Amino acid sequence: MADSSLDFAALSPVNDLWPTFVERLGMERAQRAVLQALDLQRMRGHGSTLPVLVTETCGLALASTDLVREQTGLNAHGERMVLLLSTQDQAIQLLQHA
Repeated sequence: MADSSLDFAALSPVNDLWPTFVERLGMERAQRAVLQALDLQRMRGHGSTLPVLVTETCGLALASTDLVREQTGLNAHGERMVLLLSTQDQAIQLLQHA
């Protein structure tokens, strides 16, 4: 998924995507999906990208942190940040993995 194929401004920031994701997959599989997103960031990303994890499919992408901030107001700069995205609910949640 390229940055240009998704309009982050059309998505609503929420705080319940992670609990819903964990409920659907279980804690171990949900944490593994987040770690895979962080691995993608380490392998293909850089300081101005953010891994995006699609909750319905566990699909992964990289997005520009500046684009996310411009379109959503979320400051995605930082270590071990992952953006959860639900295409079904048109919602996003920013996580910082400990």
